[in-house]
Amino acid sequence: MINQLSDHELIARYLKGDERSFELLVKRYTNAMYAFIMGYVHDDHVAQDITQEVFLKVFKNVKKIDATKNFKSWMYTIAKHTTFDVLKKKKSIPFSQFEKEDGGNYLTEVLKDGAVLPDQASAILEQKKKFLQGIGRLSNKYKTILSLYYYGGFNFREIAEKLEASINTVKSRHRRGVMLLKKTIPYS
Repeated sequence: MINQLSDHELIARYLKGDERSFELLVKRYTNAMYAFIMGYVHDDHVAQDITQEVFLKVFKNVKKIDATKNFKSWMYTIAKHTTFDVLKKKKSIPFSQFEKEDGGNYLTEVLKDGAVLPDQASAILEQKKKFLQGIGRLSNKYKTILSLYYYGGFNFREIAEKLEASINTVKSRHRRGVMLLKKTIPYS
């Protein structure tokens, strides 16, 4: 089944002309990418714009990816650099590349969770907002590790490789970040 293919298998299929494979990659990572970026920018519209820009950059450069490298790490590196560039400029990036012919927006549709009832969605959204605000109050060394772990789906070893740090440093910062996060999130 195509949904069970690895990232590199999907990329290979896309490069052979199967456009649905790239769409599956975008679907696979959109929510996590958005949450990762939101942890830095704390603005829904800016996070959506940056998420779209990241996937546009991935789309434009997917032919250049080294098959021996981890696709997810490569993509999150693009996301991190793109987000920091935007934060440096302090302005949002308008995008319409993901607009659909029927006037809809692909990103907005992917972020919807149709399985949740409206009152449940509101509560979940509020909890996510509190969590993201809490992460936003942390220093970058904790924010990066928590975002990569919880939203990026990276394990400690992958985070250590990505940040060029020891796995024990990553685990320690994760633990410390979680303790700090517990202190910053107001529970109701």
